[in-house]
Amino acid sequence: MSPLLGTAIFVTLALYAIAMALSLVRLFRGPAAQDRVLALDYIYICGMLMMMVMGMRYVSDVFFEAALLIALFGFVSSTAMAKFLLRGEVIE
Repeated sequence: MSPLLGTAIFVTLALYAIAMALSLVRLFRGPAAQDRVLALDYIYICGMLMMMVMGMRYVSDVFFEAALLIALFGFVSSTAMAKFLLRGEVIE
């Protein structure tokens, strides 16, 4: 791996970690439930992207599979939370 690519991956992971930390602040301090749901969405998206970048860094398929699972569970949980906020129940 070239030094430029290694540096870019390190900077990318650091920026994703900062973004996740800021999202955690919004998750705990959010004035409304919708803000908290969006912060949780952003956290799982950043986690998925971090897994994909680490998969490129370590050239391993396991990270890509983990990113796929994070995306799947994040989408399902976001859908369930949005339905709960709109209707007050998840299962009809």
